[in-house]
Amino acid sequence: MGTARTPAVEAVGLCLRRHRPLRAPGPMLLADCSFRIPRGAVCGLVGPNGAGKSLLLAAAAGLLAPSAGVLTVLGRPAGSEALLAETGFVGQQRPLYHRLTVTELLSMGRRLNPRWRPEQAGELLELGRISGSTRAGDLSGGQRTLLALALARGKAPHLLLLDEPLADLDPLVRRTVLGLLLADTTDNDSTVLLSSHVLPDLEEAVDHLLLVDGGRIRLAGPVPELLAAHRFHGSRLVRAAGPTTERPSLEELVVHYLGAPTADAWLAPGMRPQRGGGEAVA
Repeated sequence: MGTARTPAVEAVGLCLRRHRPLRAPGPMLLADCSFRIPRGAVCGLVGPNGAGKSLLLAAAAGLLAPSAGVLTVLGRPAGSEALLAETGFVGQQRPLYHRLTVTELLSMGRRLNPRWRPEQAGELLELGRISGSTRAGDLSGGQRTLLALALARGKAPHLLLLDEPLADLDPLVRRTVLGLLLADTTDNDSTVLLSSHVLPDLEEAVDHLLLVDGGRIRLAGPVPELLAAHRFHGSRLVRAAGPTTERPSLEELVVHYLGAPTADAWLAPGMRPQRGGGEAVA
């Protein structure tokens, strides 16, 4: 789905470490990572717990400065003030003003965002049967997730960053939410980057994948290209083109790379940032 336009997210030599206020800096979780995510993609961000997925999303949202390297979002340095209206972010903690009602939070979203689309927020509230008069703190975990998604989606961002948005949702709601996000990439010309451990759901929804493990990017690229580049040889998974029936599922591919930490990374050509002269970053 990507085009020759400026990538939605691009990293060159990116290093990220966990920030610990009033203490020594935390360990480096991502080191010398280079990748690009094209505009219009629905990209799944996967990896084991503690791999740095949340850090990467927070950095793209401008909440964490890189320790080294460059991270750009929609052609601007991550954290630029101009990106506030262009990006939406839902973190794992689903931060909301718990004393405010749903209606009050939506009104705040409308006042703060110039492209506010109430119908896009409303679809998610209806999905969770969420009343406008209910205080955010009185909602269930799944309803709070839908409210946080509604506030992010309602601003019609060109990049939507979602940290484990599916964990609190039941399977039917989860599938509906993914369908709405998929439609947004066409209707809003937007890009979605979401982390999740629910790999079977991701396989139906994402068209790109970014696998983070051991402080580095292990896999990156369009899902069809990733799957086409691997096949089963007996019970082993190897890098080679082969018949469609021998190709792995997305879940099998991810599990294989997580179980083989010394295997070389595989990045599709379009996921490698370009240097000034056009040479791809290795």
